Amino acid sequence: MGFWHHLLKQSRQTFLKITHKFRLNSIKGFLSLFLVGVSLSVAIAACSNGASNSSSSTDAGGSNASPVSANKQDVKVTLVSFAVTKAAHDAIIPKFVEQWKKEHNQNVSFEQSYGGSGSQTRAVIDGLEADIVHLALALDTQKIEKAGLISPGWEKEFPNNGIVSKSVAALVTRPGNPKGIKTWADLAKDDVKLITADPKTSGIARWNFLTLWNSVIKTGGTEEKALEFVTKVYKNVPILTKDAREATDIFAKRSQGDALINYENEIILAQQKGEKADYVIPDVNISIDNPIAIVDKNVDKHGVREVAEAFVKYLYTPEAQQEFAKVGFRPVEETAQTKQLADKYPKVKNLGTVGDYGGWDAVQKKFFADGAVFDQIQAKK
Repeated sequence: MGFWHHLLKQSRQTFLKITHKFRLNSIKGFLSLFLVGVSLSVAIAACSNGASNSSSSTDAGGSNASPVSANKQDVKVTLVSFAVTKAAHDAIIPKFVEQWKKEHNQNVSFEQSYGGSGSQTRAVIDGLEADIVHLALALDTQKIEKAGLISPGWEKEFPNNGIVSKSVAALVTRPGNPKGIKTWADLAKDDVKLITADPKTSGIARWNFLTLWNSVIKTGGTEEKALEFVTKVYKNVPILTKDAREATDIFAKRSQGDALINYENEIILAQQKGEKADYVIPDVNISIDNPIAIVDKNVDKHGVREVAEAFVKYLYTPEAQQEFAKVGFRPVEETAQTKQLADKYPKVKNLGTVGDYGGWDAVQKKFFADGAVFDQIQAKK
């Protein structure tokens, strides 16, 4: 630092001499003053930088190591999910936030949106800037992919083809089950009225339809037998509601119908809230798989990919899966932590999957597209 102070002193003395010798309106004087000023500025800056570097080394304990960094900038992640996952996410998110803070010294907050899977899908496509979507069926996720928001191949980014929660279909009956409804076949009886939503507009209703079709195929029936059975069942449906919530209200609050098809996890969650429900889990059933995906366009726009991907991975941990199990979802992988909770769910002997029918693209085209099987069934009513 002695050299710089000496140079600074000399520069100041030279500056005073030139100021005295030349008048400011002289071009020659102006240029001289300008050059001396530049030299003076360089000297001051160099001196200042030397002091700054010295201070950093002191903060780092006198070594060349960088000082301890301050907290990273806070980050916000937007999660859009279907309604009945809220209880699980409310328990899981604080645990993830705490872990991330401990490991990365960064505060993470979540903006959350819950609703019907179909409605949430439309909202994201229409501009709701979700970073993560956890939806009722892969068909909805694929719609967001086709809209250009999710990159192709999202199913392979996380375990189990992106399935992070799952359930099975349940048959809800009137108290005491006066009609003796125990299997899917009972829904085809002439004196049974079934309440369900329209699979053309409701995600859960698509699962309901596939459950009925699957019940025939998985027991050795042909597609002709499956079509005949499902046609009889839908003749026993007095009204097709627009979504699963309306179907539940008509059955429970308006006391219409003898049976209702619903997610097992919805019924368990309702019971935890004090509601009563008589229901049975038929031995022949279908795995209701709920996928999760990163909305690539939005995470890159918001700069939150690292946190979003870490959160999705966290949802597969035993700690997170345990929270899903507590509110009625069947764990995607059985671990020591989830086994005890999973044991309370009735075992399903014959479980089908949407993959058995070619995946959701094939199922949508075959059953639910305009003029497909479901429209043909409705035309016969």
